[in-house]
Amino acid sequence: MTIRSVLVANRGEIAVRIIKAAKALGIRTVQVHSAADSEMLAVKLADEAINIGSPAPKKSYLNIEAIVSAARLAGVDAVHPGYGFLSENGDFADAVEAAGMIFIGPSGEAIRLLGDKVAARAIAARAGVPTVPGSDGRVADIGAAEVVAERTGFPVMIKAAAGGGGRGIRIVQSLAELREQFPLASAEAAAAFGDGGLYMEKVIPRARHIEVQIFGDGQNYVHCFERECSLQRRRQKVWEEAQAFLLPDNVRQRLCASAVALAAEVGYRGAGTVEYLYDEDGRQFYFIEVNTRIQVEHPVTEMTTGIDLVQEMFKVAGGAALSLSQSDIRVHGHAIECRINAEDPAKSFLPAPGTVTRLSIPEGDGIRFDTMLYAGYTVPPFYDSLLGKLIVWAEDRNACLDRLAAALSKLTIEGLPTTIPLHLALARDPSVRKGTFHTRFLESWLETDFSTVDGTSAEVA
Repeated sequence: MTIRSVLVANRGEIAVRIIKAAKALGIRTVQVHSAADSEMLAVKLADEAINIGSPAPKKSYLNIEAIVSAARLAGVDAVHPGYGFLSENGDFADAVEAAGMIFIGPSGEAIRLLGDKVAARAIAARAGVPTVPGSDGRVADIGAAEVVAERTGFPVMIKAAAGGGGRGIRIVQSLAELREQFPLASAEAAAAFGDGGLYMEKVIPRARHIEVQIFGDGQNYVHCFERECSLQRRRQKVWEEAQAFLLPDNVRQRLCASAVALAAEVGYRGAGTVEYLYDEDGRQFYFIEVNTRIQVEHPVTEMTTGIDLVQEMFKVAGGAALSLSQSDIRVHGHAIECRINAEDPAKSFLPAPGTVTRLSIPEGDGIRFDTMLYAGYTVPPFYDSLLGKLIVWAEDRNACLDRLAAALSKLTIEGLPTTIPLHLALARDPSVRKGTFHTRFLESWLETDFSTVDGTSAEVA
């Protein structure tokens, strides 16, 4: 069926992004919101808005019953989950379908299967995708964990089987540390994800974090090439690029083909991302996980391929066959995305909600700013600190970095501290410009090369 109306089960910049894509397709939009979000931009842009509860996420954006009830009340055809919150919750997908509506994403079964990191590793292995050396499945107890560690060698990562997005990970350097951290990791996983199961992986030094954008309609599968996501702080992505710089073409081809093979293995439907670690020394890549949703960093893929991924999600969910074959998808130029957060770089990146007193967004060729902001908007303290994403495109990476630095210099968000100074310093840093960074680069760089005065200006020391 063609989707005529959609409920957006999310907030912030991704809600705005979904609404704009839906309106471009002539789809009526209904925005749910918490009591704290009644003035957010997505509410103002949507055709209709429904309050679903108090500010606490568990009582609003994580409340399946409230969201499905709102969708029924609004009479929508479909629900788009965005990213975060319930986007990778198989029970939510099932509840939407059971209510007679379309869930814009993979099936609940596929979400649960790929969301279990141990099961996903097994699927990757069946599809011929290399996995990081480690446990063959969940690690039952500390005795089994010691056996794995002795086989792979230290350091090793203890990871939550139901985790994701860099959360639920502990690195241990010795048997003594493993014995101490294993029960703590299990308790932490149980509290965060409702599942205390753990598995283990070998730590790969000088690893780069590279991911492949996949898309499927349940029968046909394509990739939209890869993204470089190695600039991370506390295992959370800060800056993303498309394509991955300095990646050998033969590795790129094998990496992307393996992601398509994995999608076909599970009959994947919708947009998704297969994440990998790339060992630069051995020129070998390893599967990490699958994110069964649209990614925060999807705009860099859109800028380099010309494909509107969110619109394509609507079309496929509505029953259309995938409109693209692999031969149709080409990469042109280079794109970089900076995540602009309401955080104070001068205070260890402490979240800093507040009121935007002035907003000035740079314009011009190759510049895009996906945001939820407007002058006078008060950023609430209850949610993620992401304010928006500055995305810049140019013909090559050096030109892209130059354009990015110029755009960051013109992006003004007054009234609260932001991470603009961090990104401006990164755009000018020699190592970043050379592309010689890996997943541990940023935290070391922050300790030695980045200085900030007040969250509004920064320089490379």
